[in-house]
Amino acid sequence: MIKYGKFYSRGAEKNNHRPDKGLLIALGLLLALGLVFLSSASAVVAYTKTGSSYFYFNRQLVVLLISLVIGFVCYKIDYHFWRKHAFSFLIISCIFLCLVFIPGLSLNINSSRSWINVFGYSFQPSELVKIFFLVYLAAFLESRKKEVSDFRQGFGPFIIILGIIGGLMLLQPDFGTLFIIASTSLIVYFVGGGKIMHFIMIGLLAIILLFVMVQIKPYQMERFKCVMNPTLNTQKECYQLNQSLIAVGSGGFWGRGLGQSQQKFLYLPEVYGDSIFAIVAEEIGFFFSTAFIGLYLFIFYRSIVIAKHAPDIFGKMLATGVGVWLIVQTFVNIGGVIGFIPMTGVPLPFVSQGGSSVLAAVIALAIVLNISRKTSN
Repeated sequence: MIKYGKFYSRGAEKNNHRPDKGLLIALGLLLALGLVFLSSASAVVAYTKTGSSYFYFNRQLVVLLISLVIGFVCYKIDYHFWRKHAFSFLIISCIFLCLVFIPGLSLNINSSRSWINVFGYSFQPSELVKIFFLVYLAAFLESRKKEVSDFRQGFGPFIIILGIIGGLMLLQPDFGTLFIIASTSLIVYFVGGGKIMHFIMIGLLAIILLFVMVQIKPYQMERFKCVMNPTLNTQKECYQLNQSLIAVGSGGFWGRGLGQSQQKFLYLPEVYGDSIFAIVAEEIGFFFSTAFIGLYLFIFYRSIVIAKHAPDIFGKMLATGVGVWLIVQTFVNIGGVIGFIPMTGVPLPFVSQGGSSVLAAVIALAIVLNISRKTSN
């Protein structure tokens, strides 16, 4: 065991019990289904680009195995370790977000500088920022306690720090990830004791920023127009949304059958990325897609239960934050695919192809599983 002062507490070890079984099973099911769905959705484009139908599947399998090893290590580390180094993680978050602006290290993908090149592989630093900033926020809320609702001691410093993180992400720009981090942080802050008036202020500020954003980046306005009228321009701005809607609609109640998607034959862009749920819905249909979404809702539910029974404020806020983050990201991804909200390009947790996304999500739930070992129930 790693001793406390480093990672582990002798006293905490005595209070340990088995991790939350429901959360562990749901995570295992999502990871397994994610590989199955990715294999099916990516087969055609993988064969077209590389000559192997299993190229993206094999790459994701390697990423998943590495993520599980790292996740297991994080699961074994007492979660108080993260609180002890919370400020360091905040600094690391800022450094990570600055790396994408370094020439030679930065990768420009789809007009966004959100990735860096690490030994020939692309990595998105903002995915780990989701964890690190939540760690800092949970420690911040625990240290302020009743002062959280005070503007000078709580809300003001919180907004300044969130503004710094948000500003760095706007420069990339990465609006989808920024929305996830900001909305998750605000919900956690509110749960931790924030005032409703502060949220009204943030809401008004968000509306103003959104208006400025669409003026600076006109293509963002086109995405809103596509949501309001998907037939506006089916061959250009609204093409991806239209193809997604065709895939989802053609799946019907029971689906075409696993592996039988037609949209994955180079009609729908990003079939292994942010559009993968459209292929899932086409192949397994409304009934099983709803059950699949239920796994995300169950993970959120178990995270909240773990938060409720966590032994301290830090554990409560961190477990709450992870649960909210994953459900918000799921909503943003699926909401974009079905035309409920504008598409943002964020991946579907545990399913979309992407090493940094899978790694971050696995680490986050590994920490929650460690918290579940210390709960009172």
